[in-house]
Amino acid sequence: MKYGLIGEHLAHSFSKEIHELCADYTYEICELAPEAVPGFMQNPTFTAINVTIPYKQTVMPYLYEIHEHAKAIGAVNSVVNRDGKLWGYNTDFYGLSALIRRVCGSLKGEKVLILGSGGTSHTARAVVKAEGAASVLTVVRNPSAEGQISYAEAEANHGDTDVIINCTPCGMYPYADGASHIKGTPIDILKFSRLSGVVDAVYNPLRTNLVQDALDHGIPAEGGLYMLVAQAVMASRIFLGRVEEAFSDETAMDEETDRVYRRILASKENIVLTGMPSSGKSTVGKALAQELGRPFVDTDAVILQRAGKPITEIFSELGEVGFRDLETQVVKDVANTHTGAVIATGGGAILRDENIRALRRTGRIYFLNRPLEYLIPTADRPIASTVEDIRRRFEERYDRYLATCDVEIKTDEVMKHTLNTIREDFFS
Repeated sequence: MKYGLIGEHLAHSFSKEIHELCADYTYEICELAPEAVPGFMQNPTFTAINVTIPYKQTVMPYLYEIHEHAKAIGAVNSVVNRDGKLWGYNTDFYGLSALIRRVCGSLKGEKVLILGSGGTSHTARAVVKAEGAASVLTVVRNPSAEGQISYAEAEANHGDTDVIINCTPCGMYPYADGASHIKGTPIDILKFSRLSGVVDAVYNPLRTNLVQDALDHGIPAEGGLYMLVAQAVMASRIFLGRVEEAFSDETAMDEETDRVYRRILASKENIVLTGMPSSGKSTVGKALAQELGRPFVDTDAVILQRAGKPITEIFSELGEVGFRDLETQVVKDVANTHTGAVIATGGGAILRDENIRALRRTGRIYFLNRPLEYLIPTADRPIASTVEDIRRRFEERYDRYLATCDVEIKTDEVMKHTLNTIREDFFS
């Protein structure tokens, strides 16, 4: 391996794709067990590597020189081999700084809460101080050091916070909605009336529940993908010997980060189609997936496969509530496990907020608004099997379709128009 990434669990890393957009080298992903790290570092055959959890501190004793940013943070995420001597850097500082600028602009004079006390939290604290924040507090479950407070205290006594930065794994794949040991949302943003920005270091999924909570209330917010790209852009320059440029030309770095970020986001974000039964979601979805070379998933087809019976039978046996429960399980699973796919949803998938939240974590939602006169009832749709049923469902759901989509597309009989409209918006 000449260039690559070392860490313990890297199955879902985006780093290979990002680095190979940043520079003309092959980038490899290398999972190492803890006992393999000393040998790897003592006998380096690599040219340059990134280092991720849990080895950002582990590699430091093997380094000949450590850059001041890495020393200040107490962690190294980039190592360059120069004639057998290893030089360590931390590009997370620039990555998080770029993300904060993108979401919040300046932090000068702001009050900032940093959630979590791990390595990313240390980076955040260094960045926030460098940006001139008026005050910064670290929020943890069990405060034990100066500057740390509990979540309960943060919500009760610090409602005047301007910016929240999440450095915990809350909402991270595969626990987007939480698990027994990890909550889906780390803090209640409604307790903070002055919030002007929410930054989340989690990049998978693209939009955590915390980010969606903020966006739902008109607060600028973004997940960690931009940070991941920004730190990789800096690392690639360091890898190629352009160290001075990496630490001095912020404008060029930001422009390159924007370019790579747009490419990576488009490759990872799902295209989600909503709309009435017979509005063309499956037909458009299949054509779009084929045209773009993306996987296609029809949530109704997944429901049929799991249940082993037609939707009419599911309705007959379980009722509509039972069907909607099954639909929600499928929507969450599909949204959680697919990136860069085209997803066609059932006509009623928009009825539950939890479905929309799951789809928005990883996707952009397009409402195919086909005129009522073109919607054809069929016997395999239990509550849309007659013309009157279709009309009633259309009237009941229309406002909901509009409220839950990112883009409304008025479709007609010319599918090419619909495909072009989606493609132009998605890649703009």
